Amino acid sequence: MLKQEIEDGDMTLADPAFRADVLRGFALRPRAIPARWFYDRRGSELFEAITDLPEYYPTRTETAILRTVCPEVAALAGEGRAVVEFGSGSSTKTPILLSAVAPAAYVPIDISGDFLRESSAQLSSAFPGLPVLPVEADFMHPIALPEQVRTLPKLGFFPGSTIGNMIPHASVDLLRAMKQSLGEGAMLLIGMDRVKDEHVLTAAYDDAQGVTAAFNLNLLERINRELDGTIPIDRFRHRAIWNDDRARIEMHLEATGDVAFTIEGRPFEMAAGETIHTENSHKFGPRDAKLLLRAGGWTPIASWTDPDSLFSVILTEAQAPRLAP
Repeated sequence: MLKQEIEDGDMTLADPAFRADVLRGFALRPRAIPARWFYDRRGSELFEAITDLPEYYPTRTETAILRTVCPEVAALAGEGRAVVEFGSGSSTKTPILLSAVAPAAYVPIDISGDFLRESSAQLSSAFPGLPVLPVEADFMHPIALPEQVRTLPKLGFFPGSTIGNMIPHASVDLLRAMKQSLGEGAMLLIGMDRVKDEHVLTAAYDDAQGVTAAFNLNLLERINRELDGTIPIDRFRHRAIWNDDRARIEMHLEATGDVAFTIEGRPFEMAAGETIHTENSHKFGPRDAKLLLRAGGWTPIASWTDPDSLFSVILTEAQAPRLAP
């Protein structure tokens, strides 16, 4: 039976998948919890604040690229497609694409239901006459799209280099799930962050204002709130580390001293210096990006970057499987 809480007058249910991932993650050595669980309402709000930070270059860089290239994307994709956005969040980049491609419908998919509904309502107001069909789901798996768009050609939208949050085999699995959801002949416009100077990277994930630290620590607050946890949050600190061998920024929560706590009554202990690995953000060279996309069933047909080569946006197509190049 799911645990129930009364919070701010509303009844909330602990997500069984969240519970399973947290309990499994604390049993692992080293401990790790999937990054998708950052995004409760508070986590989503904090991430939106991160995107405005001076150190966090990806959002403003990708937005500038999209403003420049979306007319070309529209010419390549053609009119009348259903735009399907994976992990839509607040959909701040979406109007740039929708304004350019003249879609037949817009389907935002996100795991955070409250944020999804609010952003969908805002886009409905901004684009009157455009069917906006939100789907609350975990896009890591194939998704049954709304009946209204199933026969339409699709243009997937996956900005923010969210693909970098997964280890390579999970990234390939996700791309294949997207292909299954959208179908052969669909296109996918995807943002992918590039390898660059280590100091630029670490600053983007450990900002001077501490917003990213609050975002990371909010995961522990969510565990305490939704899973009856007793984690002493003030005994943990945020760490962002560049792992050059794996070309990724890693985010960890490090115990600053020996700690003992419970989650749904189950006891756990961590020694000083032990960490919970909470996120990866892989960075890609141009060839790495194209190889990953092809492994997931998507053929790159156009790509763009900014003048400083910080970030790339790639348009791909889901083509039929081929036995040879």
